[in-house]
Amino acid sequence: MFPSGSREGGRDLTASTLSDREFEQIRHLLYEQAGISLSPGKKALVIGRLAKRLQAHGLDSFGDYFSLLTDRRHGDELTTAIDLLTTNETYFFREPKHFEFLRQEILPKVRPGRTFRVWSAASSSGEEAYSIAMTLADALEGHPWEVVGSDLSTRVLERARAGVYPMPRAKDIPDPLLKRCCLKGVRSQEGSFAIDPDLRRRVSFLQVNLIEALPQLGEFDLVFLRNVMIYFDHSTKQQVVQRVVSTLRPGGTLFIGHSEALHPLNPALSVVRPSILRKRLS
Repeated sequence: MFPSGSREGGRDLTASTLSDREFEQIRHLLYEQAGISLSPGKKALVIGRLAKRLQAHGLDSFGDYFSLLTDRRHGDELTTAIDLLTTNETYFFREPKHFEFLRQEILPKVRPGRTFRVWSAASSSGEEAYSIAMTLADALEGHPWEVVGSDLSTRVLERARAGVYPMPRAKDIPDPLLKRCCLKGVRSQEGSFAIDPDLRRRVSFLQVNLIEALPQLGEFDLVFLRNVMIYFDHSTKQQVVQRVVSTLRPGGTLFIGHSEALHPLNPALSVVRPSILRKRLS
Protein backbone atom coordinates (compact mmCIF):
# COMPACT_ATOMS: atom_id res chain seq x y z
CA MET A 1 0.00 0.00 0.00
CA PHE A 2 1.23 3.49 -0.79
CA PRO A 3 -0.58 5.80 1.64
CA SER A 4 0.59 9.01 0.02
CA GLY A 5 0.02 7.88 -3.56
CA SER A 6 2.14 6.25 -6.24
CA ARG A 7 3.84 7.18 -9.48
CA GLU A 8 2.68 6.56 -13.01
CA GLY A 9 4.57 7.50 -16.15
CA GLY A 10 7.03 9.57 -14.10
CA ARG A 11 4.39 11.79 -12.49
CA ASP A 12 3.08 11.76 -8.95
CA LEU A 13 -0.26 10.12 -8.33
CA THR A 14 -1.95 11.68 -5.31
CA ALA A 15 -5.52 11.70 -4.10
CA SER A 16 -6.17 14.66 -6.42
CA THR A 17 -5.78 12.39 -9.48
CA LEU A 18 -8.80 10.36 -8.37
CA SER A 19 -11.89 12.56 -8.40
CA ASP A 20 -14.63 12.13 -5.85
CA ARG A 21 -16.95 10.87 -8.59
CA GLU A 22 -14.43 8.29 -9.81
CA PHE A 23 -13.76 7.17 -6.24
CA GLU A 24 -17.46 6.70 -5.57
CA GLN A 25 -17.81 4.69 -8.79
CA ILE A 26 -15.03 2.33 -7.69
CA ARG A 27 -16.41 2.12 -4.15
CA HIS A 28 -19.84 1.19 -5.49
CA LEU A 29 -18.39 -1.41 -7.87
CA LEU A 30 -16.38 -3.04 -5.08
CA TYR A 31 -19.47 -3.16 -2.87
CA GLU A 32 -21.62 -4.55 -5.67
CA GLN A 33 -19.14 -7.26 -6.66
CA ALA A 34 -17.57 -8.20 -3.31
CA GLY A 35 -19.81 -6.71 -0.61
CA ILE A 36 -16.86 -4.71 0.73
CA SER A 37 -17.64 -1.26 2.11
CA LEU A 38 -14.58 0.84 1.32
CA SER A 39 -14.44 3.79 3.70
CA PRO A 40 -14.36 7.34 2.30
CA GLY A 41 -10.78 7.79 3.52
CA LYS A 42 -9.33 5.10 1.25
CA LYS A 43 -8.56 7.20 -1.83
CA ALA A 44 -4.80 6.73 -1.42
CA LEU A 45 -5.26 2.97 -1.11
CA VAL A 46 -7.20 2.85 -4.39
CA ILE A 47 -4.55 4.92 -6.16
CA GLY A 48 -1.67 2.91 -4.72
CA ARG A 49 -3.14 -0.43 -5.72
CA LEU A 50 -4.65 0.42 -9.10
CA ALA A 51 -2.27 3.00 -10.59
CA LYS A 52 -0.14 0.36 -12.29
CA ARG A 53 -3.24 -1.07 -13.94
CA LEU A 54 -3.88 2.29 -15.60
CA GLN A 55 -0.30 2.28 -16.80
CA ALA A 56 -0.60 -1.30 -18.08
CA HIS A 57 -3.60 -0.34 -20.22
CA GLY A 58 -2.23 3.04 -21.30
CA LEU A 59 -5.10 4.93 -19.67
CA ASP A 60 -5.02 8.56 -18.58
CA SER A 61 -7.64 8.57 -15.84
CA PHE A 62 -9.42 6.46 -13.29
CA GLY A 63 -12.63 7.30 -15.13
CA ASP A 64 -11.28 5.53 -18.21
CA TYR A 65 -10.22 2.61 -16.02
CA PHE A 66 -13.69 2.38 -14.47
CA SER A 67 -15.16 2.18 -17.99
CA LEU A 68 -12.78 -0.70 -18.68
CA LEU A 69 -13.84 -2.46 -15.48
CA THR A 70 -17.51 -2.30 -16.42
CA ASP A 71 -16.91 -3.56 -19.96
CA ARG A 72 -17.88 -7.24 -19.95
CA ARG A 73 -15.21 -7.95 -22.53
CA HIS A 74 -12.62 -7.25 -19.81
CA GLY A 75 -13.95 -9.45 -17.02
CA ASP A 76 -10.43 -10.59 -16.12
CA GLU A 77 -9.46 -7.00 -15.34
CA LEU A 78 -12.37 -6.66 -12.92
CA THR A 79 -11.14 -9.77 -11.12
CA THR A 80 -7.63 -8.30 -11.00
CA ALA A 81 -8.89 -5.00 -9.57
CA ILE A 82 -10.93 -6.75 -6.87
CA ASP A 83 -7.91 -8.89 -6.01
CA LEU A 84 -5.75 -5.79 -5.61
CA LEU A 85 -8.30 -3.91 -3.50
CA THR A 86 -9.03 -6.83 -1.19
CA THR A 87 -6.90 -6.88 1.94
CA ASN A 88 -5.41 -10.33 2.52
CA GLU A 89 -3.43 -10.08 5.73
CA THR A 90 -3.00 -13.46 7.37
CA TYR A 91 -0.45 -15.65 9.12
CA PHE A 92 -0.14 -19.17 10.52
CA PHE A 93 -2.03 -19.97 13.74
CA ARG A 94 -3.54 -16.50 13.94
CA GLU A 95 -5.61 -16.04 17.11
CA PRO A 96 -4.07 -19.07 18.87
CA LYS A 97 -6.89 -19.38 21.43
CA HIS A 98 -9.11 -20.69 18.63
CA PHE A 99 -6.65 -23.47 17.87
CA GLU A 100 -6.34 -24.23 21.57
CA PHE A 101 -10.14 -24.57 21.77
CA LEU A 102 -10.13 -26.75 18.66
CA ARG A 103 -7.51 -29.09 20.13
CA GLN A 104 -8.91 -29.26 23.66
CA GLU A 105 -12.68 -28.94 23.29
CA ILE A 106 -13.69 -30.05 19.80
CA LEU A 107 -11.32 -32.67 18.43
CA PRO A 108 -11.38 -35.02 21.48
CA LYS A 109 -15.15 -35.39 20.89
CA VAL A 110 -14.92 -36.27 17.19
CA ARG A 111 -16.88 -39.41 16.44
CA PRO A 112 -14.95 -42.17 14.67
CA GLY A 113 -15.89 -43.09 11.13
CA ARG A 114 -17.48 -39.89 9.89
CA THR A 115 -15.25 -37.41 8.06
CA PHE A 116 -14.61 -34.29 10.12
CA ARG A 117 -14.97 -31.33 7.75
CA VAL A 118 -13.72 -27.77 8.23
CA TRP A 119 -14.23 -24.73 6.02
CA SER A 120 -11.82 -21.81 6.08
CA ALA A 121 -14.22 -19.33 4.49
CA ALA A 122 -11.79 -16.47 3.94
CA SER A 123 -8.57 -18.42 3.59
CA SER A 124 -6.52 -15.82 1.71
CA SER A 125 -3.12 -17.31 0.81
CA GLY A 126 -3.74 -20.51 2.76
CA GLU A 127 -2.07 -19.99 6.13
CA GLU A 128 -5.31 -20.46 8.06
CA ALA A 129 -6.39 -23.56 6.12
CA TYR A 130 -2.99 -25.20 6.54
CA SER A 131 -2.90 -24.31 10.26
CA ILE A 132 -6.22 -26.14 10.62
CA ALA A 133 -4.90 -29.08 8.61
CA MET A 134 -1.77 -29.36 10.76
CA THR A 135 -3.92 -29.38 13.89
CA LEU A 136 -6.24 -32.07 12.52
CA ALA A 137 -3.36 -34.23 11.28
CA ASP A 138 -1.81 -34.10 14.74
CA ALA A 139 -4.99 -34.76 16.73
CA LEU A 140 -7.04 -36.99 14.42
CA GLU A 141 -4.51 -39.53 13.30
CA GLY A 142 -6.47 -42.47 11.92
CA HIS A 143 -9.67 -40.43 11.56
CA PRO A 144 -10.88 -39.13 8.19
CA TRP A 145 -10.86 -35.35 7.87
CA GLU A 146 -11.02 -32.68 5.20
CA VAL A 147 -10.28 -28.95 5.00
CA VAL A 148 -11.80 -26.65 2.38
CA GLY A 149 -10.33 -23.19 1.91
CA SER A 150 -12.06 -20.48 -0.09
CA ASP A 151 -11.51 -16.88 -1.03
CA LEU A 152 -12.75 -14.32 -3.52
CA SER A 153 -9.24 -13.54 -4.75
CA THR A 154 -7.89 -15.83 -7.46
CA ARG A 155 -4.43 -14.36 -6.89
CA VAL A 156 -4.15 -15.50 -3.28
CA LEU A 157 -5.78 -18.87 -4.06
CA GLU A 158 -2.94 -19.64 -6.48
CA ARG A 159 -0.45 -19.00 -3.69
CA ALA A 160 -2.49 -21.17 -1.31
CA ARG A 161 -2.54 -24.12 -3.70
CA ALA A 162 1.24 -23.88 -4.18
CA GLY A 163 1.75 -24.06 -0.40
CA VAL A 164 5.16 -22.37 -0.48
CA TYR A 165 5.97 -19.53 1.93
CA PRO A 166 8.93 -17.35 2.94
CA MET A 167 10.78 -18.86 5.91
CA PRO A 168 9.97 -15.94 8.29
CA ARG A 169 6.28 -16.89 8.06
CA ALA A 170 7.08 -20.17 9.85
CA LYS A 171 7.74 -18.36 13.15
CA ASP A 172 4.20 -18.91 14.47
CA ILE A 173 4.05 -22.63 13.63
CA PRO A 174 4.71 -24.82 16.71
CA ASP A 175 8.04 -26.63 16.29
CA PRO A 176 6.59 -30.18 16.36
CA LEU A 177 4.13 -29.29 13.60
CA LEU A 178 6.76 -27.43 11.61
CA LYS A 179 8.98 -30.52 11.60
CA ARG A 180 6.13 -32.89 10.82
CA CYS A 181 4.15 -30.90 8.26
CA CYS A 182 6.63 -28.65 6.45
CA LEU A 183 9.68 -29.05 4.23
CA LYS A 184 12.60 -26.64 4.23
CA GLY A 185 13.50 -25.23 0.84
CA VAL A 186 16.92 -26.04 -0.62
CA ARG A 187 18.93 -24.70 -3.58
CA SER A 188 16.57 -22.54 -5.66
CA GLN A 189 13.94 -22.71 -2.87
CA GLU A 190 16.35 -21.72 -0.10
CA GLY A 191 14.79 -19.20 2.28
CA SER A 192 11.33 -20.72 1.94
CA PHE A 193 9.39 -23.71 3.20
CA ALA A 194 6.64 -25.83 1.70
CA ILE A 195 3.64 -27.61 3.15
CA ASP A 196 4.22 -31.37 3.02
CA PRO A 197 2.58 -32.77 -0.14
CA ASP A 198 0.61 -35.41 1.80
CA LEU A 199 -0.95 -32.70 3.95
CA ARG A 200 -1.49 -30.37 1.00
CA ARG A 201 -3.48 -33.03 -0.83
CA ARG A 202 -6.03 -33.07 2.01
CA VAL A 203 -6.74 -29.35 1.65
CA SER A 204 -8.72 -28.06 -1.33
CA PHE A 205 -9.09 -24.44 -2.38
CA LEU A 206 -11.82 -22.86 -4.46
CA GLN A 207 -13.09 -19.39 -5.30
CA VAL A 208 -16.21 -18.42 -3.36
CA ASN A 209 -17.90 -15.04 -3.19
CA LEU A 210 -19.56 -14.92 0.21
CA ILE A 211 -22.11 -12.31 -0.86
CA GLU A 212 -23.53 -14.62 -3.54
CA ALA A 213 -25.31 -17.97 -3.39
CA LEU A 214 -22.81 -20.57 -2.22
CA PRO A 215 -21.74 -23.50 -4.37
CA GLN A 216 -22.53 -27.02 -3.21
CA LEU A 217 -20.03 -27.32 -0.37
CA GLY A 218 -21.73 -29.95 1.78
CA GLU A 219 -21.98 -29.74 5.56
CA PHE A 220 -19.18 -28.77 7.91
CA ASP A 221 -18.45 -29.50 11.56
CA LEU A 222 -16.51 -26.27 11.89
CA VAL A 223 -16.28 -23.01 9.95
CA PHE A 224 -13.62 -20.33 10.34
CA LEU A 225 -15.16 -17.01 9.27
CA ARG A 226 -12.53 -14.72 10.67
CA ASN A 227 -11.46 -11.16 9.97
CA VAL A 228 -13.63 -10.71 6.90
CA MET A 229 -16.93 -9.50 8.39
CA ILE A 230 -15.35 -6.17 9.35
CA TYR A 231 -15.42 -5.21 5.66
CA PHE A 232 -19.19 -5.73 5.31
CA ASP A 233 -22.03 -3.45 6.32
CA HIS A 234 -24.73 -4.76 8.67
CA SER A 235 -27.10 -5.97 5.95
CA THR A 236 -24.38 -7.80 4.01
CA LYS A 237 -23.06 -9.30 7.24
CA GLN A 238 -26.47 -10.75 8.06
CA GLN A 239 -26.78 -12.34 4.62
CA VAL A 240 -23.28 -13.81 4.73
CA VAL A 241 -23.83 -15.28 8.20
CA GLN A 242 -27.09 -16.85 7.09
CA ARG A 243 -25.37 -18.54 4.14
CA VAL A 244 -22.44 -19.75 6.21
CA VAL A 245 -24.58 -21.06 9.07
CA SER A 246 -26.61 -23.08 6.56
CA THR A 247 -23.47 -25.15 5.87
CA LEU A 248 -22.92 -26.00 9.55
CA ARG A 249 -24.12 -29.30 10.91
CA PRO A 250 -26.34 -28.97 14.01
CA GLY A 251 -23.96 -28.61 16.93
CA GLY A 252 -21.24 -27.35 14.60
CA THR A 253 -18.93 -24.51 15.62
CA LEU A 254 -18.30 -21.11 14.04
CA PHE A 255 -15.13 -19.16 14.76
CA ILE A 256 -15.14 -15.42 14.03
CA GLY A 257 -12.43 -12.81 14.56
CA HIS A 258 -11.94 -11.52 18.08
CA SER A 259 -12.68 -7.99 16.87
CA GLU A 260 -15.95 -9.04 15.22
CA ALA A 261 -19.42 -9.48 16.67
CA LEU A 262 -22.24 -11.48 15.08
CA HIS A 263 -24.64 -12.22 17.93
CA PRO A 264 -27.59 -11.80 17.68
CA LEU A 265 -27.36 -11.73 13.89
CA ASN A 266 -28.56 -15.29 13.58
CA PRO A 267 -30.96 -17.04 15.99
CA ALA A 268 -29.50 -20.43 15.09
CA LEU A 269 -26.27 -19.52 16.91
CA SER A 270 -25.47 -19.52 20.60
CA VAL A 271 -22.32 -18.05 22.13
CA VAL A 272 -19.86 -20.54 23.61
CA ARG A 273 -17.11 -18.02 24.23
CA PRO A 274 -16.35 -14.60 22.76
CA SER A 275 -15.73 -15.19 19.01
CA ILE A 276 -16.81 -18.86 19.29
CA LEU A 277 -20.43 -19.73 18.43
CA ARG A 278 -22.31 -23.01 18.08
CA LYS A 279 -25.24 -23.91 15.86
CA ARG A 280 -28.17 -25.00 17.96
CA LEU A 281 -29.28 -28.61 17.70
CA SER A 282 -32.86 -27.59 16.89
